[in-house]
This record gives sequence, C-alpha cells and structure tokens, in this order.
Amino acid sequence: MASQEEKRTQPFADIFNEDEAEKSFLLSKPTCFIILGKPGSGKKTLARKLAEIWKCVFIEALEVIQTNINEETEYGFKCQDLLFKGQSISEELVIEMILKKIESPEVAHFGYVLSGFPSLSEEYMTVSQQIEKIKNLKLKPDFLISIKCSDYDLCQRISGQRQHPDSGQVYQRNQWDPVIIEKHKKKKDEHEEETEEENDEESEEQEEETAEDPLRMSEFLHQLVQRPEDILENAEERIRTYKDTVLRPLEDFMAEQDFQYLIEVDGNQQPDDLFVVSQEQDFCLFRQNLHSYCCFNKQDELLQVLSSYKQLAHGYRWHRSRWGQACPVALQEGDIIMGNPKLAVSFLGKMYVLSSPEALKTFMLNPRPYLLPPMPLPPCKVVVFGPPFSGRTTICNLIAQKYKGKV
Repeated sequence: MASQEEKRTQPFADIFNEDEAEKSFLLSKPTCFIILGKPGSGKKTLARKLAEIWKCVFIEALEVIQTNINEETEYGFKCQDLLFKGQSISEELVIEMILKKIESPEVAHFGYVLSGFPSLSEEYMTVSQQIEKIKNLKLKPDFLISIKCSDYDLCQRISGQRQHPDSGQVYQRNQWDPVIIEKHKKKKDEHEEETEEENDEESEEQEEETAEDPLRMSEFLHQLVQRPEDILENAEERIRTYKDTVLRPLEDFMAEQDFQYLIEVDGNQQPDDLFVVSQEQDFCLFRQNLHSYCCFNKQDELLQVLSSYKQLAHGYRWHRSRWGQACPVALQEGDIIMGNPKLAVSFLGKMYVLSSPEALKTFMLNPRPYLLPPMPLPPCKVVVFGPPFSGRTTICNLIAQKYKGKV
C-alpha cells in the first residue's frame, strides 16, 4: 500500500496557480484498489462495480485473458493456442498478463481495481510470493477492501448458483428458484397494498415489471445447470483450502497496512449496497480529482466552436492549451504536426487536438507523459555536415549531450 511518506514527497502546489495545480495532478499517483475475500464472496462483482464508478481499470484473471484475446496480443495468441488444444492456461501466463496490465500506460493514468489476486492456486507462486509481488508493485494499492462473509452463507450461495450453458450467465438462487421468486413477489404485493392511493399507478407499473421476470426465467429454467465447482461439497473444500493457505498470509499483510485505508464490508449485502457502505466509511474523502474525456466531432473553427461545445457548467468554456493546434503526441516525439479538429479531446479543462487516430488512442490511454514539463517544447533539429574526418560525429555527440538530444 502506498505509504504516507511517499505521498508527501510531492512538493506543495499552489492550487490557485493553474500551471502548478495541473503539474501536481500529472505527477500524482492514480488511486488503486485491491478486493480481498473468500471464494464466492462477490469480489469480482464488487470490483467491476467499483471500477465502473471510480473510472479505474478492472483487472481480473478472466478479464485479462479475454482482453488479450480480443486485442490479438502475443499473450492472446498463446491463450488461444492452448484453448484450441484443449489445454488450460497456466498460472504463470495468467500472472504475467496481470502484472503486464498493471504496468500498462492506461493503468498508470487511471489506476486499477484488482480482484482475485493473490489466487488460491499455488501452481506457479505461493501465496506469500504473490503478496510480495503486490508489495513490490510500482503502483501500490491505496485501499484494501476485505469482504467478510460466514462459511455457511458462502456455501449456500455458491451451491445455489446455476449457469446457462449457451450464454454462460450465472444466476443466483433468488433469480431462478420459483419458490424464492414467489416469496419476494408476495412481499412486494403486501408492501404495495400498504402504500397510499396516490401511488397506485406507480405500483401497478412495478407489478407488471416484476411479473415479467419469472416468465422470462421460466423459458430457460430447465436449461440451467450446476457447475462442478458449485456443488456443496466442492464449495466447502474450496473455502477450507482458502482458510488453510491464503487467509493467514493475507491477515498478516492487512495487519501491516494503515487501518484508515483498510475497509471491511459485509458480503451478504448486494454490490450496490457494498459500494454505499464503502463510501460511508469515508474512503471517498481520499478520492483524487477525477477527470473525464469529452471527444468532440464538431468540425469548424477550433477555438470558437469546440470551446463552447458540451460545457461543464453554464458560462464555462473550454480553454485552448499551450499546445494550440499542435498534436501533443507528435510534439513529444520531435515532430510539429497540426492536429485534426475531428480528433479533439478535452482534459483538465483544456482542449488538445491530435493528428491521427493512433495518436488519439495513445493520448487517451495516458496523457501524462505528453503534458509534463518541459513540454510543450518545440523540437530543434540540427544537421552537422563537413568533410570526412572533420569531427562531425564528435560534435553531434557533444551537442546531444549538452541539450539532451538524440544523434
């Protein structure tokens, strides 16, 4: 976890000085989370919800595998080859992909929500070694969220899960069991009868909506199957294995952290409720300034049209950056290329115009390297020529060394 000493190393920034405030943000560390808990406690669901609301990158084994396959990366091709051969993806390859994702430019800018790591399997690394990897991350987690749930409740929840073989969607017991669905419906009906007459129309609409859910479920209820890992005996075995191998090292790891950044939530609550509980525990006070990208597709005079497009507030206008209409990505690479107004993007209240779709994608993944001082620095290209053995190479090396250039 990021220590307070590391956070205090940044120099004091005058928030009323726009340049200093912007530089302070660009140098700041993005907020990072790790979700911990027993198997089936809802780590993945909560992590996905948290990443969606916090605008972080969701990192989880299955998610990373699917992303690499979809993006046709080298790791993706390896995974596809193994799957086509009917083999399982090795733990070593999965951990490599997770660590690679954590080191990506996108994560360096947005931060991450990590779930399912350390993993229950010790095929490649022991739990202690996996925890040591977390401690040595360049982007250390700022918050640890631990989901607490009793073994009995977890076993009942896991054993009640059913999967649709075609879609792969997993349904909880309260979503497919007709008895439980009927009980919920009766409770809603009783509650609606107690409401005032003014809300009669709204209650009728709710009845129609709730009545449709069981009908839709009944169409494929007979198709739902129970996965082997969801059988009660297997669920109990997984939880025992977790307590024997993972729980103790994790407790030692959490004991080393600052308790104000360690959040415990009730695993029996819904993910939406868990997120509200997390907010009530005040970790939102440590939330860094989030930013949003607004892509503009309006083609006209850049300053006149784009500055008034999609305003954040009444009377507020986007401002032209010091880069003007020059592409920040191209400028950082040593070229002055004017951007395309169709590829304009806003960041921290200023407009930046990119020169190509590739530059736009690179900038949106992580704009920080292209905006930090001394940029925008116009490139200076020097040509040294002369007769053979006149010292051209020596002079080039001296100039490059003096002005931090490239030969």
